[in-house]
Amino acid sequence: MPLGPQRKDARGTAGQPYSALNLRLVFACFGAVSCAVLAGVLLWLGYRVAAVPLAVLALVALVDIVVIQRRRRARRRVDPGEHSLFE
Repeated sequence: MPLGPQRKDARGTAGQPYSALNLRLVFACFGAVSCAVLAGVLLWLGYRVAAVPLAVLALVALVDIVVIQRRRRARRRVDPGEHSLFE
């Protein structure tokens, strides 16, 4: 899937986007922070086997945050208006 603005053949429209990027960003930030903190606590307690998957999930959430930010910037170039949390 391209990282630019929404595809022309996507199900969403300019008024109703396909992906709620702002809400997705909130969830990705929450996932990154919570997984990183929990992985750190588990690593400190000596549970390395459980900490590694959580650290991987935190990294995946960070990559998702980068992708979301790139799409938000592309959307802002196309539609510079104000966007709520749910669009």
